[in-house]
Amino acid sequence: MHGIHVALVTPFTSGGGIDAKSLDRLARHCLDHGASGLVALGTTGEGPLLTAAERRTVLDVCRAVAIEYGVPLTVGAGTMGTADTIAQARERALYADALLTVVPYYLRPTDDAVVDHFAAVGAAVDVPLLVYDVPYRTGKHLPAETLLRLLDLDAVTGVKHCPGGIGRDTLALLASGTSKAVLCGDDPYVYPMLRLGAAGAIAASACLAPAAFAALGTTCGPSLHHALVPLTEALFAEPSPAVLKACLAARGLIDDPGVRAPMAPPRQENVRRALGALRALDER
Repeated sequence: MHGIHVALVTPFTSGGGIDAKSLDRLARHCLDHGASGLVALGTTGEGPLLTAAERRTVLDVCRAVAIEYGVPLTVGAGTMGTADTIAQARERALYADALLTVVPYYLRPTDDAVVDHFAAVGAAVDVPLLVYDVPYRTGKHLPAETLLRLLDLDAVTGVKHCPGGIGRDTLALLASGTSKAVLCGDDPYVYPMLRLGAAGAIAASACLAPAAFAALGTTCGPSLHHALVPLTEALFAEPSPAVLKACLAARGLIDDPGVRAPMAPPRQENVRRALGALRALDER
């Protein structure tokens, strides 16, 4: 789990079904422009809003592209309950090289219970787990000490770390010397976290600018990071992936910008702002 892995949107047709052709086109575009891997059925992919049949369609498309390009496919799997998470994990492990498994949300279990949860899920499947640590969505903050306990589990290959900033826990995690992958999950912080020792990132914005995000992992200077900040700010001005999908459709990377309820279409001023930032990035 190194480099930039793209958190894929799930394109829909104008009738609301899965647009497999657009998904295939988008996945190939990202890999052709330097992405290291694909992530399907995450938050960006509106995974919880899809039916079982729709999820299989998404996974069939992404698995085929990942095999053709020889890159890993990470698949979102996880709910607030351990038994349900195990059931999801077993089903999706058939397609995945790793499972992006969210910290149990809403219930806010103890740290010990979170560790037990991941140990139980990991024991139930044969593919490694990537801990999805996103406290502003789950309501459960994990200090660096607990994150390192999770990384010590044999079944865990790394963590997608999305604290919403770079604070004491992030610094302690990156300074720990862990051999497991710490991946940035907050798009505006990819460059600084890479410079601090993160192994890579899972980035939704990389759907739209894969080459620029891939370049962040090279020897580029901070100027590219500064150019990407306006884009990431515009893309996340509203709940993701509404603005992102509108921009992808405007660029012809997917056919329709639709999102599924309770997500709502974005305000056009945010779409214009994101497309303007993208044009400025193209002109660098």
